[in-house]
Amino acid sequence: MSSIHNETPLIPTTYDPAAGSPVLVVRQLCKTFGKQKVLQNLDWEVASGQVIGLLGRNGAGKTTLLRCLLGLTPSTAGSVEILGQPMDEPRGERLHRISYVPQSFDLFPWMKVGAYLSFTAAFYRHWNGDLVSRLLQEWQLETGKKIAALSQGQRQMLAIIRALAPDPDLLLLDEPVASLDPIARRDFLATLLPLVRRPGKTVIFSTHITTDLERVDADIALLRDGRIRFTRPLRELHEQLQKVKLTRNEGRFDTAPELPGTLTARVEAGVARYVLDRSHPHTMPMLQALAERENAKVSMQTMSLEDLFVELA
Repeated sequence: MSSIHNETPLIPTTYDPAAGSPVLVVRQLCKTFGKQKVLQNLDWEVASGQVIGLLGRNGAGKTTLLRCLLGLTPSTAGSVEILGQPMDEPRGERLHRISYVPQSFDLFPWMKVGAYLSFTAAFYRHWNGDLVSRLLQEWQLETGKKIAALSQGQRQMLAIIRALAPDPDLLLLDEPVASLDPIARRDFLATLLPLVRRPGKTVIFSTHITTDLERVDADIALLRDGRIRFTRPLRELHEQLQKVKLTRNEGRFDTAPELPGTLTARVEAGVARYVLDRSHPHTMPMLQALAERENAKVSMQTMSLEDLFVELA
């Protein structure tokens, strides 16, 4: 059984989106808490202009990864470059071009919504006041209301507005819509897409709501066992990853025979079950040869993103 893992070469540290320079380069990133290894020799590269959905089980390390990328949580080992510069000392002009929305927003509960936004605007070189006014109205947030009096969903909306207003080149979102109802989630995605589907804008957001990732047609990055196991466009995942059953016409399988392009393999009730990557050049010919040799029937099924998540994560 194998897994997909992108191996990428080292690149210069000069960030030039017009020349195709990555907005994010992570090399051998490790993070441990005591004896617990959360991130293990993680390599990852994100191109400018991508919208990436970061998937992983609870406890896989998604929040830790995002915080390590930003320098909010110190890494144990490895390196992170954002916009062509190391993040070991996060400061300077680059911070005007990065926004982050954490899982929960609990800052400045004594401040009123309008005062908080005016206070935050002073820290940014660019601030889209018209966008702020529009979103406050559309999401029905009262500027005179104290943050402490907002619901959890409303506080998350406020955090999203604060993150979008500086028109960042890189936007990191940690479960940004988990506390929003389905209507508010749709409104957020409808607002987000036109803002980020522009040249030079990159978004990475973790979520368990796979339907939202399908709605925005995001690239999918899977975090498992402390590493990014693959980053692939959603369309490719639907087209190339297939659930396969191999059933013998006589007899049963005790173990799943090896096949190239195997992501998962197991035997249930004598039936060999796989998730196969059809993009591997030898997968389909060898599957057909295996079926003929074992006198077995092959059935294939396209999976939803939720199915893929359950199978792979």
